[in-house]
Amino acid sequence: MFEHIVGQSAITQLAFDRTGGTLAPSMLFSGPPASGKGTAGLELGRVLSCENPGAPRDCSCNACVRHRLLTNPDILSLGSRNFSAEISAAAAAFLREPETTGVKLLFIRSVRKLLARFSPVLWEDEPKFGKLGDTILSLEEALDEIWAAEPSAPEALQKRCASILKNAIKLEADGMSELISIGQIRRAAAWSHLAPMGKRKLLLLENADRMQEAARNALLKILEEPPVLLTILLTTSREKALLPTILSRVRPYRFIPRSHEVEIEVIRRVFRDERVTARADLPGIGAYLDSFLPVPAETLRPLAAFFAAFIAAGTALALRKRGVSSMPHEIMSLGKHASAVAEAAGLGKPGGDAQSVAAKVLAGAEKFEIRGLFPRFLNFLLGLVSDSLRQSGVQNSGMNGYYDIWRKYIGEAAVAAGTYNQSPALTLERLGTELIRAMSRR
Repeated sequence: MFEHIVGQSAITQLAFDRTGGTLAPSMLFSGPPASGKGTAGLELGRVLSCENPGAPRDCSCNACVRHRLLTNPDILSLGSRNFSAEISAAAAAFLREPETTGVKLLFIRSVRKLLARFSPVLWEDEPKFGKLGDTILSLEEALDEIWAAEPSAPEALQKRCASILKNAIKLEADGMSELISIGQIRRAAAWSHLAPMGKRKLLLLENADRMQEAARNALLKILEEPPVLLTILLTTSREKALLPTILSRVRPYRFIPRSHEVEIEVIRRVFRDERVTARADLPGIGAYLDSFLPVPAETLRPLAAFFAAFIAAGTALALRKRGVSSMPHEIMSLGKHASAVAEAAGLGKPGGDAQSVAAKVLAGAEKFEIRGLFPRFLNFLLGLVSDSLRQSGVQNSGMNGYYDIWRKYIGEAAVAAGTYNQSPALTLERLGTELIRAMSRR
């Protein structure tokens, strides 16, 4: 039933609750990214809809077939996540073994996880949906062709996969929002009260901590009185970011960080990549997926360091203009640490104003056109600050005033870009200016 999800004791408890008939109507899967929460959620949807006793994994009933292809109308998926990395990795696996049905299905499912966020149920009367229609239709038609066709010439197949990947990245960049909106929750609530096509419905909210405040309150209403034939599943990597009132209405299943050996085994099983071994210097699942992006972590982190070094230098200059002769130890430590990372990557020392520095960062990050890159850049930025504070001897960087400043303005930048669609260029310029101003006045 859940045999393919390895290294998680929560799965044992979930299977026990399912077979014992004690599943709660609302559940929360919490744990680190790439720990199997989403996969477990989709498998739960299949199990609940299966027409056969025991819901065997190889069941061929109509409900299970549609769940495997992610076309079952009794599941509705909401929430943002990084789809491009998984789609890219799945495409690479498919091109390695195009004749293997399981790998073909992996690729199709990776794209349909994205397409599920653009269900007409969630986008009814949204003007933006009409603009995305051609891209969505093109992806659906291409996936149907991939599933039905025999393996073609490698060059033709590679060209087809490249087209699918290009359209998927475009759809994610143009259509996905970082936060679940109240409109989507309201539409999901209306869908939830309709009778299922099969045995049961599943409402899946991934990264449920990323939700507008009004949407959280609307979700509470569904959790308080869920329809009889509806299962609600929330996933999160930040359980403490959820409202206590939401946490009190869901049964928790906690996913743990898996060992490096298990993660490598998952990569080999799922993505059929025999190039990876259990060597300690090889990446886990998250880093493995990121390696398929045009701008991997190895590029983003030095760019974040380059930007942080600019902030440190700009703050020091502003302090000197105010007549401050003794630089704060934290500023000096940040400048030294960030400059070392940036220079080691060949980025040199930052010069000029916020606009020119932002332009260099954008050029190195492919203008952040792939959705999810900019939030990851901001996370690297905050991580660099935390690292420099630890190196400077600050024991609890969370209580340090400089860290609080960075966290505040980076949080505002994430909202500006993710919620209000402010361009990364303008967001970085403003972030640089505001951080220098705030740091020099502390």
